[in-house]
Amino acid sequence: MPFARSGQVIGLLGGSFDPAHAGHAHITREALKRFGLDRVWWLVSPGNPLKDRGPAPIDKRIARAKAVMQHPRVEITDIEAQLGTRYTAQTLQHLRLLYPGVRFVWLMGADNMAQLHLWQDWRDIIESVPIGVLARPGQRISARMSRAAALYAPYRIPGRFGHLLARAEAPAWSFVNVPMNDTSSTAIRARGDWSAQPR
Repeated sequence: MPFARSGQVIGLLGGSFDPAHAGHAHITREALKRFGLDRVWWLVSPGNPLKDRGPAPIDKRIARAKAVMQHPRVEITDIEAQLGTRYTAQTLQHLRLLYPGVRFVWLMGADNMAQLHLWQDWRDIIESVPIGVLARPGQRISARMSRAAALYAPYRIPGRFGHLLARAEAPAWSFVNVPMNDTSSTAIRARGDWSAQPR
């Protein structure tokens, strides 16, 4: 498990990273700048409950993630595999118990914000940690019009004040527009540049 000191603010970027790519690295660097984070941990998940197809082996995905994201304040982890958690709400609950005094911020692309209401215990997620949302191509409007955005509109921190998110009490969320990088894992797999089979 990664090390964190009490008082630190850790951004958490979860996903299957199947495969990790420059877009993931791009929003991670932006999150560090925009949300006042000390560090970011990538949580490479064993699998995505919302996807039918299983991802490539986790060891392969972690190796790719480490090659793509090389930054002194970013750590690539398999925390969910170690904890045995399947859903984000469970993972957050465990991390808050394991790291007392550490502040966590959940990070997501705008595409995930648009479908957050489909996640297991999604309201528990919003009400337990601040959420930093980073715009991705074609998803700005759907994220802002999402069920989660509507229900938690009073708790939104404007993007220009996103640096305050790290110290905000949940529920709190901020949506920032970042320079676009439209690379996607789906497109990489469709081109045949990435295989779920170990090589």
